Amino acid sequence: MWSSLNHGGPTIFLEEDESWIEQIKRRFPMLESYHVTYDTKVNLAENLMEVGRGPECTSLGDPKYSICQLSLKGLPSEVYEMKWDLIMVDAPTGYYEEAPGRMSAIYTAGMMTRNREEGAETDVFVHDVNREVEDRFSMEFLCEKYMKKQEGRLRHFIIPSHRDGSATTKPFCP
Repeated sequence: MWSSLNHGGPTIFLEEDESWIEQIKRRFPMLESYHVTYDTKVNLAENLMEVGRGPECTSLGDPKYSICQLSLKGLPSEVYEMKWDLIMVDAPTGYYEEAPGRMSAIYTAGMMTRNREEGAETDVFVHDVNREVEDRFSMEFLCEKYMKKQEGRLRHFIIPSHRDGSATTKPFCP
């Protein structure tokens, strides 16, 4: 499935479970994957939603250097530098209260897309939107108005760059 979705393009997996990485590398040695440690928990989602609405989280900027608590800062440099056409958020684990949850992954995907070169658009897919965190955070940080379609538990957004060459910036969500 992964190779057919991104035929000929780079695919990087960011995963919190090191045993999964080893298992996948044995089965698919061509896949690039990195271990990521998340410092969030599903039971903190409500507080993180409020944090994410603050000016330090809604202003345009490189998520690698952001002061926003939701921004993932420890990813490999190629993740930040790549001009992603498509981002799929299907990790980390988010189905119990002490799990890391997808709050930071969704937020960072949204900021990476907004930070692309002027005129670019990025397709972002979020899986498991039947769960509260994935539902609320995708609508808030990927923006309901950017949502194109939902099929079952998979939601599709197309997010435009927020860079326009002028001193003015687009609102976080239209």
